[in-house]
Amino acid sequence: MTAMMAMDGVAASAYPPSAEAFRITVRTFLDKHLPSDWRGLGALSTADQQGFIEQWRSVLHANSLLAVNWPSAYGGPGLTPLEQLVLAEEFTKRGVPQGGLNDNFGIQMLGSTLLRFGTEAQKSYYLPRILSKKDVWCQGFSEPDAGSDLAGVRTHAHLDGGQWIINGQKTWTSYGHLANHIFVLCRTNRDAVRHRGLSFLLCPLDQPGITVRPLRTMTGEAEFNEVFFEDARCDADNIVGEVDGGWPVAMALLGFERGEAAATLPMKFAKDLDRLIELAHRYGRNSDPSIRQRLAICAEGVEQMRSMGMSAVSRWVRGEEIGAESSIHKLFWSEWLQQATELAMDIMGIDGIAPQGDGLQGMSFPAAEAGTPNTTGAWADYFLRARAATIYAGSSEIQRNIIGERILGLPREAR
Repeated sequence: MTAMMAMDGVAASAYPPSAEAFRITVRTFLDKHLPSDWRGLGALSTADQQGFIEQWRSVLHANSLLAVNWPSAYGGPGLTPLEQLVLAEEFTKRGVPQGGLNDNFGIQMLGSTLLRFGTEAQKSYYLPRILSKKDVWCQGFSEPDAGSDLAGVRTHAHLDGGQWIINGQKTWTSYGHLANHIFVLCRTNRDAVRHRGLSFLLCPLDQPGITVRPLRTMTGEAEFNEVFFEDARCDADNIVGEVDGGWPVAMALLGFERGEAAATLPMKFAKDLDRLIELAHRYGRNSDPSIRQRLAICAEGVEQMRSMGMSAVSRWVRGEEIGAESSIHKLFWSEWLQQATELAMDIMGIDGIAPQGDGLQGMSFPAAEAGTPNTTGAWADYFLRARAATIYAGSSEIQRNIIGERILGLPREAR
């Protein structure tokens, strides 16, 4: 039994009949709209991936499947969180995205945040524009001196008449070069203690006073950017939540990102495990006791992530905050990913130093999509990308602090 089959069997038994009926609907939709020879996004070249994603997004938009949990008043079908999860699972199995490259920021993160914290005017204006791609969003949280520790944000804003004036710098802004808007966590009260003086602003990116500069990684790509604000402006009413009350808004936004991921990432890592096992057979390392032990540890890790994911998802579906529990999940999968890709490099030996074949092409990280070629090039690229997994989205050190303080009740670290 493959890891993916095991995942399917456990997941299916956890859902009520209504959810399984919707699962059939989703599978029928995929059968209708995907090519008959579809093997997954990872099987396409870089150019073909980009073209497919754009075309696929249009299909999802036309069928009201871009923002499935949004009310119909804002362009969504108003599905339940459980149905949203089922759709995410089925799309993951077939290796198709749930939207465009920036839709994770515009739909899943900002859109969900506006539905909870936004004014009616903000929801009526921004949500339809997100779906139509008139507004393409990126995330302005991390800074050179405030990455995992967001409470240390220094980018500041002050009101000048009817506008916010923003100065500072953001970094590691994913797909910022493709966006025309950015949601920015700013310090609006320098006298307040850390997180109590932050505000959440919606800012046009294409304006004088904002410079977007690419950051090239060791894979040769530049999907990350740094963004400089020099007297950049946004309207005074482009604030989500209260003035100096942006911290709970930002934390809720991060929670929206983690709900689906708790279920879909273990599914993707199960695919990685299957590819890893096949790689060991190809290189004749499947009988090596050390390699077998490390494969077993990876397999055990997939099952642990599945169990943690189902626990988190059950709370998310009930509308409960996942909270500090997500730090356990993030810490675990990021370190598992490094262990798995290190194992792949050891299996390949010298072939990993001089890899052949395409890499992951930036479309499928942090986990390989269905159809990803099981080549030395793909694994070598994956290994390089995995080096950052324990840093971005909250470093392992910060995650351990959160677990210790908020789950185990240990004393707070001295700051």
